[in-house]
Amino acid sequence: MNTNTQNSDYAATLLRVTLGSIFLAHGLWKVLTLGLPVTVGFFESVGFPGWTAYLVVAGEIGGGVLLILGVQTRAISLLMLPILLGALKVHLPNGFVFSYPNGGWEYPAFLIVASGVQALLGDGAYALSRVFGGNARLATAHS
Repeated sequence: MNTNTQNSDYAATLLRVTLGSIFLAHGLWKVLTLGLPVTVGFFESVGFPGWTAYLVVAGEIGGGVLLILGVQTRAISLLMLPILLGALKVHLPNGFVFSYPNGGWEYPAFLIVASGVQALLGDGAYALSRVFGGNARLATAHS
């Protein structure tokens, strides 16, 4: 029978892997679909310096991979907040619903909250931090 601690570990893992996958997909989309020059141009068109596009792409790809693996989950979740706040700033004038033209702000706002929750929850089960971080708990959920 699972305990609440085990359920929390699994919930944290599910959130961590989901957030990591979303960040990774968005970063790869900017590189593989849009291309970096288009991404830089978009950043400039919404008032950000073009060079920040490279930081965002690196943050989304690197942060996404680290979250999926469960490495420094709390820190990475917090480090993603400036990227998400930038996305929120871009989408705020477009209205609430993300399906509005140019996307609304509901999706970036949700990701901000989810990243904050992840920072509070930590790694969850099946995280590399538990294996290499000196944590006494096992890398898998308790049996």
